[in-house]
Amino acid sequence: MDFIYGISEAVSKASDIDINDIKDYVEIPANKEMGDYAFPCFRLAKVMKKAPQLIAKELAEKIEKPYFVSKIEVVNAYINFYVDKSIFVNNVITNIIKKGDNFIKSDIGKGKTIVIDYSSPNIAKPFHVGHLRSTVIGNALYNIYNALGYNVVGINHLGDWGTQFGKLIVAYKMWGNKEAVERDDIKELSRIYVKFHEEAEKNTALDDEARGWLVKMQEGDEEALSLWKWFYDISMKEFNRIYDRLGIKFDSYAGESFYNDKMAAVVDEIREKNLLTESRGAQIVDLERYNMPPCLILRSDGGTLYPTRDISAAIYRMNTYNFEKCIYVTALDQNLHFAQWFKVIELMGYDWADRLIHVPFGLVSLGDGKLSTRKGHVVLMEDILNMSVEKTKNIIEEKNPNLENKDKIAEDVGIGAIIFDDLYNSRIKNVVFDMERMLNFDGETGPYAQYTHARACSIIRKANVKDYSDLGSIDASLISDDASVNVCKVLNEFTGKIQEAADKNEPYIVTRHIIEICKAFNKFYNENNIMNSEGAVRNARLAIVMAVRDNIKAGLKLIGLKAPEAM
Repeated sequence: MDFIYGISEAVSKASDIDINDIKDYVEIPANKEMGDYAFPCFRLAKVMKKAPQLIAKELAEKIEKPYFVSKIEVVNAYINFYVDKSIFVNNVITNIIKKGDNFIKSDIGKGKTIVIDYSSPNIAKPFHVGHLRSTVIGNALYNIYNALGYNVVGINHLGDWGTQFGKLIVAYKMWGNKEAVERDDIKELSRIYVKFHEEAEKNTALDDEARGWLVKMQEGDEEALSLWKWFYDISMKEFNRIYDRLGIKFDSYAGESFYNDKMAAVVDEIREKNLLTESRGAQIVDLERYNMPPCLILRSDGGTLYPTRDISAAIYRMNTYNFEKCIYVTALDQNLHFAQWFKVIELMGYDWADRLIHVPFGLVSLGDGKLSTRKGHVVLMEDILNMSVEKTKNIIEEKNPNLENKDKIAEDVGIGAIIFDDLYNSRIKNVVFDMERMLNFDGETGPYAQYTHARACSIIRKANVKDYSDLGSIDASLISDDASVNVCKVLNEFTGKIQEAADKNEPYIVTRHIIEICKAFNKFYNENNIMNSEGAVRNARLAIVMAVRDNIKAGLKLIGLKAPEAM
C-alpha cells in the first residue's frame, strides 16, 4: 500500500480535485503527535474560494476514512491522518520482503540519460584532498540517479591539455630527469611544476617558452606529444590507484584533449551565428546585456580556452548521449564560468541549454586555508586515506583485537569515514577535515552507520538465519510498539529521500536519512528483546532487523561506502 497515494485518493474524492494536484502536497509531520501524514489546505483556498481552516474542517467531514487510517484530525488548516500501527508495520515489512534488493529502486528515469561530469583532476598534478569533493559528490549522484532507473554516464573530464603542459615540459627539461620521474612519478612532476612557478616569478621569459611548447603540442610536434603522453600515463596510474581505493569508476575519461579536433567547427558555428566579436585581438561573446563579463572563445594568438572546450564537450555529449540532464560537479568559485558558457549555448539556439546544470560545492581545507598546487601547499589524497585507515586500525586493535580481516575492515571504515563526512552536510558548505570527528563511532558518522549495520548482521547470525525465507511466514502486524513503528516509518520514507536527493542534487539527504535509520534501529534494539522473543513475534522482529540491515547496506552503497558485516 502506498499510504501517501491512499490518503491523496481520499482527499481527491472528497474535494473533487485531481489526485495529481493533491499527492505532491501530502506531508510527513515533523511532530509525531500531529499524525503520520498531513494535508495542508492552504493551496486549495484559491480554487475553493474559502479560508484554509474552513476547507480543512469541511473536507475532513467528507473524507471516507481509508482502511489503514485509525484517526483523522483537523488542526488549523491541516488535516492530520493517523495510520493504524499494525497495518503500517505489516505493510512496510511485507513490501520490503517482496521487493528485496529493489526496495529502494524505481523506474522513474527509465529511458532517460543523465550525464555527470565529476572529479576531473589535472594530469601531471597530484590527486590532493581538494579533488575529494567533486569525486565523492559526483559518484553519489551517479548512484542515486542509477537507483531511480536512469541510464547514467559518468565522465572524468581530465585536465589533460593546456599551458600547464608547456610549463611542465620546460620544467622537466631544466630541472628534471627521467630517472627521478620514474622513481617518484607524480611527486617529482609536482616538484618541478612548483619549481617552474617559483622561477617564472623571477623570469617571465619562462612563460613565453611554456606557451611555445603548447603550440608545438597543438601542431603535433613528436617530442612535445611524447612527453605529454608520458606525463599522462604516469598520472593515470596514480589516479586509478586512488579511485580503486575509493571504489569509484567512470564510463568515460574523455578529457580536454579529446575535443581538440572538434573545437574549430564549434568556433565556426559561433562565428556563423554572429555571436563572435573581437576584443583586444581575442574573440569573445559579449554578455554585457546579461550582466556578465564576456565569454572568451579564442585568445589573441588563436588558442582555445576552457569555455571553448566546455561548449564543444556539451555539444558532443548531447549528440552522443541525448541527455536529460548534463550535470557538472565543480567548485562554487566556478559559478560565473558555467553561467557564461551555458548562456553561449543558449544564444547558439540550442533548446537543451536548460538541461545543463552546474552543481557547485564549497571548499575543503585542513583549517589553514585554500589548497594550491602552484605554491606546493597540497595534502595528497593518498596520505589522508592512509592516515584515516591507520587510525581506524588502531581503534579496532583497542576495541576488538580478535576481529577477523582487520586490515580490510580498517580500509573500508577509514575511507568510508572520509566520504561520509564530506556528504553529511549540504554540498555548498565548506568542509574542514577533522579526523577525530570523522572516526567517532558514537556520532553521526560513517563508522556509526557501518557499526549499526554490523550490529544488525550480528543479531541475524546469532539467530542462525540468513534471509527472510528462513523465518517462514511473517506476520509483522503483531508488532505495534512505538520503536518498531518508527523504524518502519524511516524505512518507508527512504525511496522518497532518494528522489528528493536527485531533485536537489544533494547527496546529504540520503546520508542523513541513513543516520535516521540507524538511530531508529538502535532505539528499537534497546527497547525490544529480540533474541528472547518467541515464535511469530520473534520472526517479525528479526524481519525488521533484516530490513534495516538491507537498507543501511543499500544506502551506504548509494553514497559510496562499504558495509562490513562485523566490526
